[in-house]
Amino acid sequence: MPLTLGWDCVVFYAVFRFNFLFSKIMPAERREIDWLGGVPVRPELGAAYPLVVYGGHRLCAGSLTRVKCMQTPHMHSQVEINFVLKGSMTYSFDQRRITVDENRFCLFWGMIPHQVVDCEVETEFVCLYLPLSMFLDLPNINRLRETVFRGSMIEPGEADEGERRQFLRWRADLVSGDDEAADIARQEISARVRRLARDDWRDLRDSASLEMPGFSDTVARMEHVERMLRFIGEHALEEIGVPDVAAHVGLHPNYATSLYRRALGMTINQSIIQHRLDTAQSLLACSDIAVTAVAFEAGFGSVSRFYQAFHRRFGIRPGAYRERIRNSRMS
Repeated sequence: MPLTLGWDCVVFYAVFRFNFLFSKIMPAERREIDWLGGVPVRPELGAAYPLVVYGGHRLCAGSLTRVKCMQTPHMHSQVEINFVLKGSMTYSFDQRRITVDENRFCLFWGMIPHQVVDCEVETEFVCLYLPLSMFLDLPNINRLRETVFRGSMIEPGEADEGERRQFLRWRADLVSGDDEAADIARQEISARVRRLARDDWRDLRDSASLEMPGFSDTVARMEHVERMLRFIGEHALEEIGVPDVAAHVGLHPNYATSLYRRALGMTINQSIIQHRLDTAQSLLACSDIAVTAVAFEAGFGSVSRFYQAFHRRFGIRPGAYRERIRNSRMS
């Protein structure tokens, strides 16, 4: 379902906050993969550069369950869901101190600078990273989605005793290397987010104290990237490219590309290809149409480009991927 939001301060907010934080942190040693598996976008800039990528922008789970405090804030393009298995953890988020307690989970957009600044001894959690395309495509969650993209940290109104087991199962499926199990987890996580949107939920910022009162209210409106995201989400399966996306928002292609990459950590072309590959993966797993037809249904102009892009992202050719899915279902 296309994104139908009118944000007051989505991407400019994130970029503004990122630039503020970056200017305040002194250069440090080169940053490698972080303790949850995040890969720095600009490793040559060291630990001072907070933008990271998890799972190549795919649905994935954090590599560890033990919570550690973070030395600096970081940012990523995915929507993050954290379920606390034991103990409690405190974030610095949107210039607020927010604590998430045991057997509770929170959901937020990773482009809001965030940092674990405190936790009880031996606190454990499950951390899930939802690709932006997955979150944008979920139907009937407009109010929740808009609230998340405005910079909220969401918590369900009521605790569910079955959540702990379910989150552990999702994490096990996502790290198992079993494509079918991961696809099932994807569908179940999607359903959980949709149910969250229907149920009572609250913004944890409302009960948190400001670390820098008034700072977050000074951000101006900036909607170019939101409009580009929406256009890509609606037209990625068509023959579009950077000039089309830039023209839609009335920007020069070079400027549009730079703005988009600074905000989301990927280029416009990468975002288009990501949408197309997500569609192709679903078609291969859930339909019997020919692989060549999948390429064109997913918006690729040629079969060779589809094969190259699919193998680059998933490490396997499309036909072999479909065969592996079928074999796993028969076993």
